[in-house]
Amino acid sequence: MSSKILWALIGGFLAGVFVRSFIALSWPFAAFLILLAAASLAYIFIDKEKKSALIIVAILFAAFAGGMVRMDGAGQTGDEGLTFVIGEKVTITGTVFEEPDVRENGIRLSVRVTELAVANATSTSLSTGTTSVSAGVLVLAPPHSDVSYGDVVRATGTLKLPEAFDTGAGRTFNYPQYLAKNGILYMLSFAQVERIGQGEKNYLKVAALRTKHLYLHGLQAVLPEPESGLAGGITVGDKRGVGEEYSDIFIAVGLIHIIVLSGYNITIVMSMAGKLLGGMPRAAQVASNAFIVIFIVLMAGAAPSAMRAGAMALLPLIARMTGRIYLALRALGVVALVMVVWNPLLLAYDPGFQLSVLATLGLVLLSPVCAGWLHWIPERFALREIAASTLGTQAMVLPLLLYQNGLLSLVALPANLLALVAVPWAMGLSVVAAFAGMILGPYAVVIAFPAYVILAYIIGVAQFFAALPFASVSVTAFSVWWMFAAYALLFGGVWYVQKRKSRTQGPAVSKK
Repeated sequence: MSSKILWALIGGFLAGVFVRSFIALSWPFAAFLILLAAASLAYIFIDKEKKSALIIVAILFAAFAGGMVRMDGAGQTGDEGLTFVIGEKVTITGTVFEEPDVRENGIRLSVRVTELAVANATSTSLSTGTTSVSAGVLVLAPPHSDVSYGDVVRATGTLKLPEAFDTGAGRTFNYPQYLAKNGILYMLSFAQVERIGQGEKNYLKVAALRTKHLYLHGLQAVLPEPESGLAGGITVGDKRGVGEEYSDIFIAVGLIHIIVLSGYNITIVMSMAGKLLGGMPRAAQVASNAFIVIFIVLMAGAAPSAMRAGAMALLPLIARMTGRIYLALRALGVVALVMVVWNPLLLAYDPGFQLSVLATLGLVLLSPVCAGWLHWIPERFALREIAASTLGTQAMVLPLLLYQNGLLSLVALPANLLALVAVPWAMGLSVVAAFAGMILGPYAVVIAFPAYVILAYIIGVAQFFAALPFASVSVTAFSVWWMFAAYALLFGGVWYVQKRKSRTQGPAVSKK
């Protein structure tokens, strides 16, 4: 009963947030759902035999209404002063509240703006004085701008609203809502940026980012590109990564998940650590793996994406160490619920959050099933575990990926089998190379050579499979209902397999 109540609460709330994200349901509708919940509870006095079912129904209605209200309260209205000068050349002053996103063509700064000045106003109704404002602005700055997290900056450029853009094959990405989840509603294009002081900052985050920058500097001192970028991506989530060219290659062969810091590659590292710590008490193993996750998250700058990846990575560990799938599923549901309560825009508008949840669900639900089918793959070098994890996660995220970008990799399984076996070693050796580079500088290239060999091997695997004819195919855009139908079939298949397994093995603990 307690399990059903928990899932009713999680499912109802997430459904309410999701529906409200696309349909402008009003407050009276939420009030109507609360009345239905109250009526369901009241009906218990009439029919006590249906008490359990009526409680579940009441919780579903109330949680759905709560999700609607939470999503409605997360709406971003913008600032009147900024909205009035859209399309004008303006000067803004504010604090950089996230780590600068360094890219090949420039730097993206998330700025919490406090002052606005209009330069050369084209309308006589606009004031050229300085006014107080409050909003998040994405500033597109030139490459090599000397700006860090916590800096107060003055930026001049053309203010505009973010726009959705075509991702190809008839698909559109809702860029405005993607930025809104981070509190950003405006963009400043072609900006000239000047650092003018220091603002409020989280000093733990500052320490983590400084450690990360020292770490990346150590990698760059001993490893060439693209190996240095790959090492930074797989260990501390460096957004610079391997560059656009190699990113496209990794996407084509289904290996993009190892370039960015994700729950998947952290899980692989923890799995390796679990084998090394197998003789320790269970509590010590959990504590050691938790320490690894916290260390990686801090090295990644304690960004929300890194914290999400760390939280998701702990869930398969719970399932593996306890042998009880339903515990990991409950933990996954609770983590997803807490994150959506904190930021409701994550659910519908953050692809990273969606893929993290689904990939973790695939590891927990599908990987054990796939492992039973792959008995012909040897367990040596964890090949069977890698194959099962790859199939489980790929199957779970495939409908969403096809809906989002339409790219279907036909070589993902062999590419992952050959590449992922080296990822734990690549991460461990990259850390050794980075610290050696931090201490000895370029003189540590000999120490970094093993890391270079493993990283070059992973890149070589990606290049080899990407060069094959028909390594990937493009799928035309399709209705979201087809995606929902695919997930209905997928979850129905998992339920059938689990049901059949429980019948053949006798009574078992519920997996719900």
